[in-house]
Amino acid sequence: MSMNGEYLRVTPAELDRALKDPEWALDLAEEIQDAQEESEPAPAEARHFTTHQTWHLLGFLLQRSAFPVDIVQGEGPLTTDDWGYGPPKYLTPDRVRQAADTLYQTTYDQLIQSVDPSELTKAEIYPQSWDSPASLEWARDLFTPLTEFFRGAASTGHAMLIWID
Repeated sequence: MSMNGEYLRVTPAELDRALKDPEWALDLAEEIQDAQEESEPAPAEARHFTTHQTWHLLGFLLQRSAFPVDIVQGEGPLTTDDWGYGPPKYLTPDRVRQAADTLYQTTYDQLIQSVDPSELTKAEIYPQSWDSPASLEWARDLFTPLTEFFRGAASTGHAMLIWID
C-alpha cells in the first residue's frame, strides 16, 4: 500500500460544517472522490486532487524553498481522527489564495535547483528511491496540475482539506 497526498476543495460553509462534523467531511471527501473518478475534470475545476506518492518530495522541496504555506500537510487541525496516515488538516481561503499566488510564481526548476538526491535519502523522504538526479523529476508532472488546482480553488474562494491516505 502506498501513501498518497490528498486534497479536497471546500466552500467556507463546508469548512465550517467539516470543523463541527469531521465524519460528514470524510463522507463528503469519499463521495467527491468516487464521483470524480468517473468524470475526471481538469485540475482547475476539480474538487479533489491527489499528488499520489510525490507528496513527501513536494513537501521537502517547498519547505526548502521557504514556501509560505504548508500545502502538503495543511495547517489547521480538522480532527484527531485518522483519515489514512494521520488526521486531516485544512487551509483557509486566504491561505489557499496565498499558496496559489506563490505556486503560480514558482517553477519546478526553481524547486529542484541545487538539490542533491542524497539530501532526500538523508532526510528519509518517502518513498526513498533517490538514487540519481533524474529521480528529482518524479514530481514534475504533478506540480503544474497542483498549481492549477490551487488557482481554481483560490478563484472561487474555496478552503482546502488536506490529508495523507
